[in-house]
Amino acid sequence: MLRKEIKINPIVAEGYEVHGVDVSHYQGTIDWDVLSQQNLDFAFIKATEGSTHVDECFLDNWQAAEQTNLYLGAYHFFSFDSEGGKQAASYIDTVGNLNGKLAPVVDVEYYGNKRSNPPKRTEVVENLGAMLDALEQYYEIKPIIYTTYTVYNDYIKGEFEDYPLWVRSVYCPPSVFFGNKWSFWQYMDTATLDGYTGDQKYIDVNVFKGTRQELEGLMIQKIMY
Repeated sequence: MLRKEIKINPIVAEGYEVHGVDVSHYQGTIDWDVLSQQNLDFAFIKATEGSTHVDECFLDNWQAAEQTNLYLGAYHFFSFDSEGGKQAASYIDTVGNLNGKLAPVVDVEYYGNKRSNPPKRTEVVENLGAMLDALEQYYEIKPIIYTTYTVYNDYIKGEFEDYPLWVRSVYCPPSVFFGNKWSFWQYMDTATLDGYTGDQKYIDVNVFKGTRQELEGLMIQKIMY
């Protein structure tokens, strides 16, 4: 008997008003005019990783995406092997002014052998806390934390509860693992859209839990004198 697999996440995600993508150098050269016109409201663009690495496509992506009507944010891939203050400094130096943009994002997930050899909780909490504090002090807004269920349980839960949460849950709706404690949901990492030419044919797609007006509450709107 043939059984067709029904993916529930895209069906559930359709029920949300605000949709977006997140991208990095894996998507290669992006035609932002084409990409932005595919039922998208926001985009998070990878900026930095660790304390020294800058995504090779960040500047081009950032400048081109600014010409669209998308709400934009820049994310940092957190390193378990680097001081939090140095990671924050790298992000600030690279991204700079975020006025009119979404709050900075810190992506905290396992990489390499970290899943099988997880860092000590106390060390992660200290470094992640230092980075979040530095970003909040500079941008005067709480950063958004992107994370997986495993890393959430290992390091985020009980420590960073008052930060907006962007969760990865590609096999089931986020309420299964996170209840109502999320603001953004990455519901699929195998979507395909038009407008990019990288080696990676897929693109991550997300929803925001609220309205566009509520999304604007996560924007930096500092008035410069």
